[in-house]
Amino acid sequence: MSGVLRVGNASGFYGDRSTAWREMLDGGELDVLTGDYLAELTMLILGRDRLRDPSLGYAKTFLRQLEGCLGTALDRGVRLVTNAGGLNPAGLAAAIGSLADRLGLTVRVGYVEGDALARPDALTANAYLGAYGIAACLDGGADVVVTGRVTDASLVVGPAIARFGWGRDDLDALAGATVAGHLIECGAQVTGGNFSFFTELPDGGRRPGFPVAELRPDGSCVITKHPGTGGAVTVETVTAQLLYEVGGPAYLGPDVVTRLDTVALAADGPDRVRVSGGRGTPPPGTLKVGVNNLGGFRNSMTFVLCGLDIPAKAALVRSQVETAVGTEGLEFTLARTDHADAADTEAASALLHVHLRDGDKARAGRAFSAAAVELALASYPGCTLTTLPGDAAPYGVFTADAVPQDAVPHVAVLPSGERVPIPPPTRTAPPAEPTPDADPTPGDPTPGEPAGAGAPDAGPTADQTTRRAPLGELVGARSGDKGGDANLGVWARTDATWSWLRGWLTTARLRELLPETAPLVVERYELPNLRAVNFVVRGLLGQGVAASTRFDPQAKALGELLRSRLVDLPADLVPGPDHRAGGATPGEGR
Repeated sequence: MSGVLRVGNASGFYGDRSTAWREMLDGGELDVLTGDYLAELTMLILGRDRLRDPSLGYAKTFLRQLEGCLGTALDRGVRLVTNAGGLNPAGLAAAIGSLADRLGLTVRVGYVEGDALARPDALTANAYLGAYGIAACLDGGADVVVTGRVTDASLVVGPAIARFGWGRDDLDALAGATVAGHLIECGAQVTGGNFSFFTELPDGGRRPGFPVAELRPDGSCVITKHPGTGGAVTVETVTAQLLYEVGGPAYLGPDVVTRLDTVALAADGPDRVRVSGGRGTPPPGTLKVGVNNLGGFRNSMTFVLCGLDIPAKAALVRSQVETAVGTEGLEFTLARTDHADAADTEAASALLHVHLRDGDKARAGRAFSAAAVELALASYPGCTLTTLPGDAAPYGVFTADAVPQDAVPHVAVLPSGERVPIPPPTRTAPPAEPTPDADPTPGDPTPGEPAGAGAPDAGPTADQTTRRAPLGELVGARSGDKGGDANLGVWARTDATWSWLRGWLTTARLRELLPETAPLVVERYELPNLRAVNFVVRGLLGQGVAASTRFDPQAKALGELLRSRLVDLPADLVPGPDHRAGGATPGEGR
């Protein structure tokens, strides 16, 4: 297709489907194939790798995946772009060269560096670079481009810049490509993976294919997938991914601030969704910096409490453990998984999770776990644990910082060895402080609509019939982590449900339905173009996923917990129509 850049994705995280690179190269036409390996937790893992061996610090699995398909990519002219370089992009670039030599192939490798910052007090400190270094490597003839910590979307924006020649002032085009990058960077999540209505997918969600973005010169795109692969691409699967790990409508990036509230989605045929209308404003003058430190050591033991007197049994364990090891750093979580009058032990049991975090490895290690095991014959009736005593493991703490863009030496190293400095944007704007939406009141129009249009319904009226049912009958949800915060995006399946949802699902209501959010700061943002509301829950994950002792440390299941809550639904609202894949009917858009 003339004027179209086809960019696929073959990895959404370090540990994703190992065969995806081969599947994407063999499955259909591509110009570029990307792979995203980095996350906050991954940088910690790579930092620990580098402590053991300074030559490491990159995603080793990428090399194994590349071995079986590098020749295919070169033969077909598909260029590869990945952030698998992690903390050592130069090391991975050299390893790719060695791999090519062993395979008898000639490959031109470029890499991007400059994200690593000198922080003697940190295990890792990396600025989130933009896309122009990637573009420079591609312009320099690279077959493979390796980066360290760039924004996830940059893996797609960079090839688009190289193809279409966008400059720093082409903000709307950059914003559109940023949306495309955000949509495909998590791999199968946009093609039906982790989708609320997975039972409606043609294959029941068993093996969704990986996505492809068909980008156009104006920054718009079509999200699709290779023919014959599983899952589906619908307006709803794309909506779900668009809501993933975002905050307010202004999506900050190093090259552009993308207005998510301007993005329009429309069905464009089977497994095709057109994404258009994205608007961009100048980026901030600073770059986000992700900082990982070792926070100490932690250990966990779980007691099984069966039958009667569950709270008293938990209180006894708490008293005994605190007496044995002291109270400092201990955390007790009682999961009431037990059922009354159960017919088997498992159904009658609750779980008491006991966590200990400490700077002293010995105290957090065998001193703690052995003390727990020693209670086996001296505690509550039926005392048993789920694990044997074990040593403590180190845990990390993630924090976010910012540095001026012009303080970071963003450099593209071309296949020729030439080092090309990438200047920062000349036009920046201070990042606007996010202003959460006030909870709407009945009669308020949706922003941008005339008075009386889309007026929210704060709940059933006295004469309105309701039915008690799970909230998820009417809405989908997608949630995730950002450092110590969590986001929870909720979308309505129909216009009528959206009119009700935006008035009903207030921050106060969310706190009622999810009590653990009650003491925390909760921000609420409406995205009427997606029939969605997004919540950011500050501090839910404490010091980040690596330090969190939450049962769901990355808040991935928070949305499904919300959907499972029983609420009073207006009886005249019915579940969204079955479009076979949970999406909009052909031609429907929003």
